[in-house]
Amino acid sequence: MENQTTTTNLTIEELEQKTAKLEQQNAELTAKISWYEEQFRLAQQKRFGASSEKTDSDQIAMDLFNEAEVLSTPASEEPDTESVTYSRKKSVGSREAKLDHFPVETISYKLPEAEQICTCCGGALHEMSTETRNEITVIPAEVKIVRHVRQVYACRHCER
Repeated sequence: MENQTTTTNLTIEELEQKTAKLEQQNAELTAKISWYEEQFRLAQQKRFGASSEKTDSDQIAMDLFNEAEVLSTPASEEPDTESVTYSRKKSVGSREAKLDHFPVETISYKLPEAEQICTCCGGALHEMSTETRNEITVIPAEVKIVRHVRQVYACRHCER
């Protein structure tokens, strides 16, 4: 019987040592897990958090940079401000309207009848369209508009 109590006592001591060792490992692992969770939270905050430089409400309450406003006393009341309740429309086509009162000089560019022949096939050219370009010319003490009208020709046979 003595042999059994010795082995039982030895086993209880071994079990207490194992339990203490396992509790220590458990505490270390719990600390590691909490450290890794905090690192993960910080990485997520850095990756997905607000990236603009907004001021927190805590910073606003501190009054760090407005000592001058806190120390100064208002000498006089500020005048009442006037509010505007109407809106203006943007004027469309105002440039052309401003140029209406200036004189217009028109220069027309036309090919003479002798030159209205296609260089490729020798066919007759016909008037296809008209291109107009307005140019503002400022002459000291005189302002006028020079309108350039150029006739565009094409061949009916080869369409060039």
